[in-house]
Amino acid sequence: MAGTGRQHRHRHPSARARRSDAPETNPAVGAAIREIVDNQLRDGTPPETRQTFDRLLAAGYPEEEARRLIACAVTSEIFDVLKNHQPYDEARYLAALQRLPMLPWEG
Repeated sequence: MAGTGRQHRHRHPSARARRSDAPETNPAVGAAIREIVDNQLRDGTPPETRQTFDRLLAAGYPEEEARRLIACAVTSEIFDVLKNHQPYDEARYLAALQRLPMLPWEG
């Protein structure tokens, strides 16, 4: 609604309720996405993943939520590659990381 001054994109995770109607993630896919995030953080490749993680922690997000937000950026990039038959675009992925906690599909 225009003029309310409400913004939803930077709410702290404790202020956000999970949607009960959100689709469940396939456990194997979820595990693979978490592994990608863990590998990027461990290996420092790309370095922006660690920078984003540290930024989210400094902003007060718990570790688990910071990892989940990064996983959303990973998921969005994989979706674009598979659904839209687009090649991996590192610049697009890094831009999605930079916009977190705003999710890729919110912007």
